[in-house]
Amino acid sequence: MLADNLDRLEQAITSACRRAGRGRGEIELMAVSKTFPASVIAEAAHLGIALFGENRVQEFAAKAPGLASLCSSRPDAGCPVRVHLIGHLQSNKIARAAELFDGIDPVDSIRLAERLNDAAVKLGKRLPILIEVKLSPEETKSGVEPESPGLAALLERLPDLANLDMRGLMTIAPWGVAEGITRACFRSLREWRDRWAATYPRLSFDVLSMGMSGDFVVAIEEGATRIRIGTALFGKRTLQQPAT
Repeated sequence: MLADNLDRLEQAITSACRRAGRGRGEIELMAVSKTFPASVIAEAAHLGIALFGENRVQEFAAKAPGLASLCSSRPDAGCPVRVHLIGHLQSNKIARAAELFDGIDPVDSIRLAERLNDAAVKLGKRLPILIEVKLSPEETKSGVEPESPGLAALLERLPDLANLDMRGLMTIAPWGVAEGITRACFRSLREWRDRWAATYPRLSFDVLSMGMSGDFVVAIEEGATRIRIGTALFGKRTLQQPAT
């Protein structure tokens, strides 16, 4: 089933890229594996998927030992998979998250960035991050608002945090809205990216992580470089929650 789902997904991504006048190589697929066991991640990795997203530190900590064989099977080439945290990071789990994950995507404050940097220093690693930008009025959505003083202060501070590797931005569009609203959200993130890239040349804004199973086609059309796909790839989860 997973192989068939991946084939259908790849066809849809390729078609979206063709319509948008973009190359398939411009889009990175992140497989969102929350609630699925390590065996499913391993199966996806054997099909060629290299980047995974997890929502919870404790959940992935339980899975990580089951993925050890993937890395040990290719000692010369390094681990064939990377796993990023894409869910909200609680302050009491910062050190563990920095240890477990290959990247922390939802950074939304100076305090979080500084504490992640401190944890990365202790681990002797440089940690890729994204800034999560809140472009939806929904109270349940996290992230930093684009015109807030906190966002400007974070962008000013990041170049001095040597153990963080700022890669770009992420956002989540509103649930259950018209396509035009979704498109406006994704276009807004791209426009903010262009503005900030010009204003903060010491930072990288190469990654635009936006678009999930229900809206990745629109995201690709509006400039996404990374899409986060769970349900369309792995199928419905046993836990009832919004499609990712």
